[in-house]
Amino acid sequence: MQIELSYEKNLEVSIIEGREKRKGRDNGMGYQALYRVWRPQLLKDVVGQTHLTKTLQNALVQNKFSHAYLFSGPRGTGKTSAAKIFAKAINCEQAPTAEPCNECAACRGISNGSIVDVMEIDAASNNGVDEIRDIRDKVKFAPSEVHYKVYIIDEVHMLSTGAFNALLKTLEEPPPHAVFILATTEPHKIPLTIISRCQRFDFKPISSEAMIYRMKEILEADDVHVEEEALHLIVQAADGGMRDALSLLDQAISFSDEVVSGESVRLITGAVSRQSLASVVLGLHDGQPSELLQTIDQVLKDGKDPKRFVEDLLYYFRDVLLYKTAPDAAALLERAVPDDNFKRLSEELSYDWLYAAIDTVNQTQQEMKWATHPKILIELAVIQLMNKQNVSTPVMQEQAVHSPELEQKVKKLEQMIDQLQKQGVQVKSDDKASVQPKRTRKAPQQTRMATGQVKELLGKAEKQKLQQVTSQWPDVASRMKVKSVPGSAWLNDSRPVAASPDAILLAFQNEMHRDMMDTKFRETLIEVLQEVFGEGMSFLTLLQSQWTKLKDEFVQEQKTGDTEENSEGQPVSDPLIDEAVKLVGEDLIEWADQK
Repeated sequence: MQIELSYEKNLEVSIIEGREKRKGRDNGMGYQALYRVWRPQLLKDVVGQTHLTKTLQNALVQNKFSHAYLFSGPRGTGKTSAAKIFAKAINCEQAPTAEPCNECAACRGISNGSIVDVMEIDAASNNGVDEIRDIRDKVKFAPSEVHYKVYIIDEVHMLSTGAFNALLKTLEEPPPHAVFILATTEPHKIPLTIISRCQRFDFKPISSEAMIYRMKEILEADDVHVEEEALHLIVQAADGGMRDALSLLDQAISFSDEVVSGESVRLITGAVSRQSLASVVLGLHDGQPSELLQTIDQVLKDGKDPKRFVEDLLYYFRDVLLYKTAPDAAALLERAVPDDNFKRLSEELSYDWLYAAIDTVNQTQQEMKWATHPKILIELAVIQLMNKQNVSTPVMQEQAVHSPELEQKVKKLEQMIDQLQKQGVQVKSDDKASVQPKRTRKAPQQTRMATGQVKELLGKAEKQKLQQVTSQWPDVASRMKVKSVPGSAWLNDSRPVAASPDAILLAFQNEMHRDMMDTKFRETLIEVLQEVFGEGMSFLTLLQSQWTKLKDEFVQEQKTGDTEENSEGQPVSDPLIDEAVKLVGEDLIEWADQK
């Protein structure tokens, strides 16, 4: 009962003080930031860490607290605040108690920093051996004003190796009046010998619901009006840190006039509006390249961060996939609102295309870390996605199938076929002369020439050369992207399958991609290949299906030649067969006798 009354009283005092400080009338101290005004003063106030605060409260009530603690977790989750509250609780005049009273001389002195027995040390700037030795020498003396000396060492992972060794001795044999609280964002950098001597508490990122609830409490006390969308945008940008959220909220309040709107928060954080994200995805879905590229151009001209834009787009695709899989989990959506357009996208976009979209955008996000022109990477990514959409969207195929004109033609063809099956084909006598015997269709001259060139290349192909080309192909792709972004997009559809000292054979999945690379971008690719592999290097192209067939034919020809024997009855060694074995490996060649 005493704890509850104390909590309510402190909350009321905190609200009154917060209002005074927000109005700049805090005894001449001036304006203070929100995260300082609303810094937790009780363990109950530490947002989103109930699993830790409950354990600490029980230890305080039972007077069974440890001599050393390690508080680890992301920034802004309450580590240092919890350490100071714990220091007040063990030295409170009402101890043992689950919460400090914040009224006695000890609590007030620790809050304002006037009690020297409770020290807060920044290890980032005091990370040497001398500083820790000074602590080791002074910790032996009894406290002068409170019951326990408390050393709060923030960012403890910044200590040097010598400093950790100096601290280790103190943690092994601490005096009964000393308590150490180590706080860090990177616990993996702390020696295991230190961690094993501490009780470890892992602070987790604060949930969105807890952050929004806390901000609403603060806004209600300060009589500030904020749109619900603005709070969600702040939570997204804060990434699980309450301090970051309050800093952004403070900035948004200063930026806005009467009501903090979602648009104000977007301008501050660089976030992209949901309408812009929906327009981009709708442009990809509906095949509107002009509108799509103009939308991206306008978003970036408005000052949005390209990296943030790609991140928001990745989350939007994730939301579409999530809603498509589980429509009842709309509360888990990060960037989207389930309106009519969003629901249409979730129904019509296929799973395969969404997987490809997420993979492409994620890869673009990785490449943007070192890019000097991130806008080009964004445009390349959406063009790639549009090509995939045009080829593989089930919706477009379904629309084509259900076209009224197409249905009529199909129906007419079915009737004609049915009639021919019943009556047979009637040939008039006058037309007999025009009936020509069936001939085997010959391959076009260009195809025959390409086949001959490919076989000539295979005759000179080397396995070591192909390995070299494959290992250096990422360099070719990156150079091609610099010289021509569209050319790079077409080249991504191919892979090197054979190589000779002066030529590389590329196999394409798509015929249009092969034709574009063989005509419009041929000179550009040759220039890149000669930069990477030396003068005189060129390339040939063919489709993957043609490569599979041609490879089998080539192996069969070499295998047939190998059955010849010399005058002594021994098989004749054919250099072409040897090269084929080097190229594809002996395991892939099937040997059979010809009869």
